[in-house]
Amino acid sequence: KVFDRVREDCPNFHEKIKPINAELTQPKLAISAEDEEELLTRVNIVFHCAATVRFDEPLKHALQLNVMGTQRLLELARQMQNLEAFIHISTAYANCVRKCIEEIIYPPPAEPKKLFDLVEWLDESIIQDITPKLLGEWPNTYTYTKALSEYLIQQEKGNLNIAIIRPSIVGASWHEPFPGWIDNFNGTSGIFIAAGKGILRTVIANNEAVADMIPVDVAINLTLAAGWYTAVHRPKNLLVYNCTTGGVNPFFWGEMELLKQTLKKWFSLFRWHLVSAIQTVCGRPSYSGQISFSPLTLLLCFRMMKIINRLHKSMTLLQYFSTQSWNWSSDNMNMLMSHLNTEDKKLYNFDVRQLHWSEYIESYCIGAKKYLLNEDMAGIPAAKQHLRKLRNIRYAFNTTLLVIIWRIFIARSQMARNIWYFVVSLCYKFLSYFRASSTLRH
Repeated sequence: KVFDRVREDCPNFHEKIKPINAELTQPKLAISAEDEEELLTRVNIVFHCAATVRFDEPLKHALQLNVMGTQRLLELARQMQNLEAFIHISTAYANCVRKCIEEIIYPPPAEPKKLFDLVEWLDESIIQDITPKLLGEWPNTYTYTKALSEYLIQQEKGNLNIAIIRPSIVGASWHEPFPGWIDNFNGTSGIFIAAGKGILRTVIANNEAVADMIPVDVAINLTLAAGWYTAVHRPKNLLVYNCTTGGVNPFFWGEMELLKQTLKKWFSLFRWHLVSAIQTVCGRPSYSGQISFSPLTLLLCFRMMKIINRLHKSMTLLQYFSTQSWNWSSDNMNMLMSHLNTEDKKLYNFDVRQLHWSEYIESYCIGAKKYLLNEDMAGIPAAKQHLRKLRNIRYAFNTTLLVIIWRIFIARSQMARNIWYFVVSLCYKFLSYFRASSTLRH
C-alpha cells in the first residue's frame, strides 16, 4: 500500500530501480565487476543509509557495519565518474556525551584505524570484555560507531561533496506516504504498542526531558533537499544537518499523559488487564512487577515473563535517552529551508514548527495498529465491548474468590465473624437510611 501513490503517478517506476547484491562487511562491498562498472559510470548521488541501529550490537559487528562499511563505500564513491554528492545518515545522538551539539564534526572517542586493527586480531570474547572500557561515556555501540563514522568521513572525504544528516528518534510519518505510516518497532513505536496493549505501564523518564522525535518523512525530505543543495551549490566545507524537533517544537516525556486518551481510543487492551496509560517516573523500573494476577495471566505466566524480560531490556537501553535532554543547533537546517522556493517547501517539507504533537501522536498510534499489528480498525467497538465483558468476568471471579476465602476465615475465627456481622449490619443500616431519605424527598 505504501507504493500505491507511486504506482498511480508512475506505473513503470519499478523499471527505474535496479537492486544489486552488496555486503558492507566484505572487501569492495562484495559487488560484482559488472555492477561495479555500472555504479562507477552512472551514479550521480549516493545516500548512505545502511547501518545497524541495534543499541546492543557487539562492538566488532557494529564497527564492521557502521564504520568499516562507510569506509568501503567512500572508496567506491571516490571512483565514481559522475558523482555530485554523497549523503551520509548518522544520528543526532552520535555525540550524546555533549549537552550542546553543534552542526560540526567532533573529535572521535578513539582513532578508527586503531580500532580496526584491534578488532582484527583480538578474540571476540576479549573484545566483549573490554567494550565498556572502549565505549567510555558513550551509552552503546550504536552511538559510539556513528561518532567514529562521522570522523572517518571527514578524514577520508577527499574531493567528494559530502553532507551528514543527523536525525533524532525517527518515528511514524507526518504526511507521506500517509499519516502514521511505520514499518518497524524501533524507538518509540515499540513503547506505544506495548503501552497500548497493556504490557507496559511505566516508562523510566524525566518528565522535563525532551522526547526528541522526528517523523520519518521529515528526515527523508531533509535528506533529499540536502542532496540537492550539496550537488548544486557544492559547499566548500562538509555540512552537518541536525534533524531534530527539540530546539523549535519540543515534546516532553511528561507530556506522555497526552497519550493516555489516545491509547484508550485506539487500542483494545483485550489481552491483559492493565492500565492503559504510560506512567512516567524516574529511577526505578516498576513496570517489571506491575502485572495483575488473574487466571489468564497465571496460565500464560511463562510467556509473559519472556515479554517482560525483553521489555525490561529495551527500557533499560532507552533510559539514557529518556532521562536527559540535549540542545542541538539547527542553523544549517534553517539555511537549507531558506534556499527552497515556495513549491519545494511544500513538496519537501521539513519545517517541524508546523507539527501538532497531539494530532501526530494519534496518527502514530493508528499507524502502529494498522501497519505493524495489521489490526482491523473497524473492529475497535467490538473489541472494546469484548474488553468490558472480560473485565466484568474478572471482577466477578475475584469478588467470588475473596468472599469464599473470607467465609472460610470467618468459620475459624470469632473475631472475624464479629467484624463480618458488623460490616453487614452497617451496610444494611446505610441502605435503610438511603431508602428512607429517598421516600421523604418524594
